[in-house]
Amino acid sequence: MNTTGRWTTAVVGAALLLGCVSEPAASHSADAERVLVFSKTAGFRHDSIPDGVAAVKQLGETGGFTVDATEDANAFTPKNLRRYDAVVFLSTTGDVLDPTQQRAFEGYIRQGGGYVGIHAAADTEYDWAFYGGLVGAYFQSHPAIQPATVVAEDRAHPSTSGLPPTWNRTDEWYNYRSNPRDRAHVLASLDESSYTGGTMNGDHPIAWCQDYQGGRAFYTGLGHTKESYADPAFLGHVLGGIRYAIGDAQADCRPENGYRPLFDGTAASLDDWKQAGPGSFTRSDDGTLTSSGGMGMLWYNGQSFGSYSLKLDWKMAGASGDDNSGVFVGFPPSDDPWSAVDNGYEIQIDATDVPEKTTGSVYGFRSADLKKRDRALNPPGEWNTYEIRVEGERLRVWLNGVKINDFTNTDPARSLRDGHVGIQNHGADDQVSFRDIRIKEPLVKGD
Repeated sequence: MNTTGRWTTAVVGAALLLGCVSEPAASHSADAERVLVFSKTAGFRHDSIPDGVAAVKQLGETGGFTVDATEDANAFTPKNLRRYDAVVFLSTTGDVLDPTQQRAFEGYIRQGGGYVGIHAAADTEYDWAFYGGLVGAYFQSHPAIQPATVVAEDRAHPSTSGLPPTWNRTDEWYNYRSNPRDRAHVLASLDESSYTGGTMNGDHPIAWCQDYQGGRAFYTGLGHTKESYADPAFLGHVLGGIRYAIGDAQADCRPENGYRPLFDGTAASLDDWKQAGPGSFTRSDDGTLTSSGGMGMLWYNGQSFGSYSLKLDWKMAGASGDDNSGVFVGFPPSDDPWSAVDNGYEIQIDATDVPEKTTGSVYGFRSADLKKRDRALNPPGEWNTYEIRVEGERLRVWLNGVKINDFTNTDPARSLRDGHVGIQNHGADDQVSFRDIRIKEPLVKGD
């Protein structure tokens, strides 16, 4: 398959900077990603800002992107913004850009720019509707700094893939004026029962991402304290958000509502699954299923499905991408894994085979759109998200939010109108991991 620039490490070289920004954290080649950290305040000023700037610069040095920092709003011109793959609003407050600067930033986002908002970025530009949509929700209030439990809702996104299912930490926990869940993809939320002062009625997003008017946006409400910027888990969270915003990692950031878990990482959620054929899957403490042996299949025996959207997260273990596995849909119940092969359809995961048998293909029947697939696919060792949508005899596949396949079945023996779903363990040399298998059904118009 064709690879993209995301699969290689950025090369360090030299670069010139405008006078309105500080010296870079490191010198990089002209084609390396570049990030601007903006920390101007017109209201409350967080004493953690210097620590935050230093931390993002260090992330750039280790992560292969150049970091410039400024509090000068004059950096917001079309010409200067074109130099950056993402702009980080680091605990900005109040009205920090004038109308001309706002228009320049709007144009930057609409032309594919990236935005990262950290903590008080939600306490910024209340009268600028474009920014309100970009950040996702405005700050309303906060209780005293205290410990709380963060629930990682999407553990495939690079900002949360390294976190445990629940993450206990101390910070200043924002309440927001609105809930962004219907318009953004929630990555993490707060368990309001774990602390005092939450006002969002038990549904309290704290980090989210979205595709916004042509650009990519990531926001986290964490990061009030100085200690945050010395916490490896928090820094990994921020780095993942930056990687998404600059396009170095792909993720499905469409709003996700109405799904129920088929496998949520717990042992109990495997009660409705059955292993067909040889081999098995091993569940780890972090809620990941990893294949071993085969050729077999773990399939959901709880019920069959007709009109539905199936989502699941997966990653290949080997550096070559030659770890064979797939997701099966539309097959009858059977203890023989070959029944699914003969009577259903497989959405392939292995990235190294011929087009009709590689990642995103309906195996043996229809290749994915390879150009779109290559742009959307994260490399081996990183998580990807499939959405497999079945409506009647139509089967569509999204990879990290990008539609890459559209297939219609015409074989009565393989009817998709009623069938089971499963994940394959292909063989002793193939290791593929799965997380968070969930389904939405039945589909209705507008889904």
